[in-house]
Amino acid sequence: MRPQDLRAAGVPAAAVALGVFAAVRGVGAMVVAAAAWWAGRSPVRVLGHSWDSVWYLAVARHGYGRTQIWPVTGLVQSDYAFFPLYPVLVRLAGGGEWGALAVAWTAAAVAAVGVYRVGELVAGRRVGVLLVALWAVVPHAVVLSLAYTEPLLVALAAWSLYALLRGRWMWAAGLAVAAGLTRPTGIAVAAAVSATALHAVLVRRSRAPAVWAAGLLAPAGWLAYVAAVGARRGHPGGYFTVQQHWGSRFDGGRATLLTVSEVLTGGPVPLATTVSAAVLGAALLLAGRLLLDRPPLPLLVYTAVLLVITVGGAGYFESKPRFLLPAFPLLLPLAAAMAKARPRTAVAVTAVLAGLSYGYGVYLMVIARMPP
Repeated sequence: MRPQDLRAAGVPAAAVALGVFAAVRGVGAMVVAAAAWWAGRSPVRVLGHSWDSVWYLAVARHGYGRTQIWPVTGLVQSDYAFFPLYPVLVRLAGGGEWGALAVAWTAAAVAAVGVYRVGELVAGRRVGVLLVALWAVVPHAVVLSLAYTEPLLVALAAWSLYALLRGRWMWAAGLAVAAGLTRPTGIAVAAAVSATALHAVLVRRSRAPAVWAAGLLAPAGWLAYVAAVGARRGHPGGYFTVQQHWGSRFDGGRATLLTVSEVLTGGPVPLATTVSAAVLGAALLLAGRLLLDRPPLPLLVYTAVLLVITVGGAGYFESKPRFLLPAFPLLLPLAAAMAKARPRTAVAVTAVLAGLSYGYGVYLMVIARMPP
């Protein structure tokens, strides 16, 4: 059935977007589960108890305080690197793998509708649906089927941005606070709210109390957790020390450039490294295109902060495409271009990208066993 036929039948476009997302990611989860079963591994553990999911489940069940030392690499990994909102929700859902997956999958569905709403508001219904479809088939979209925090962050970010675009300041700020308790990159949501509030005050001369309150409140969640870890570790920068012990730090992009140079010069790197370098290059190109399209300020700030954190951070290069999963506004130029094509072309492109995404997801989770 064509989109216009669905509209004629009274099916809301948001439901169409959610249906597309559920179908694409549902098949993706089944493909990974089947590959895990074929390899003799538990599908539930692959989806719900792999890599970072292990840490989140441990925090949900036992609270904070776990440290893991790797003598070979010198890394000292503390669970204080993980923000608390997702483990709290997992604990409320029962604390096991199925509870963690239920929270992540529910958040992914909420996120899909939020991504649609933002796309619809900025560029129309068809672009909104295609934006969701493209977001569901990016190379690292397998993460949206795992017990990870990215679905929760995108749900909070998308609806915060939507509220901000609609002038609902306190809703935007409240969701930004929650995003700041979800992941380190949740600060991008707060930055979007605070920067938009500052613009409203300085340029539009707004004196509305809600604008001032939203701008000041938005970073509170992120700042509260960083301060709490600092108090626990005995110095204000304690959270950043924890990250450094994990091998993560901000170096302005030096490590990223070195790895990309190695890929471009034909160095012996894994497939995941090559794909990650390609994704970063595509993201920067799309960022340039998005800037030329002059998007609303909240989307611009949000996306820019995510890009700076991802490109400027050192460590875990192969996970950088995952760090960019929340940067869905980058896909707006592609969605707009696909909206101008014939429906069959858009479906064919989405199907091809979905196949590639499924294959890469199986590679990461079952074959290479690399952290996504």
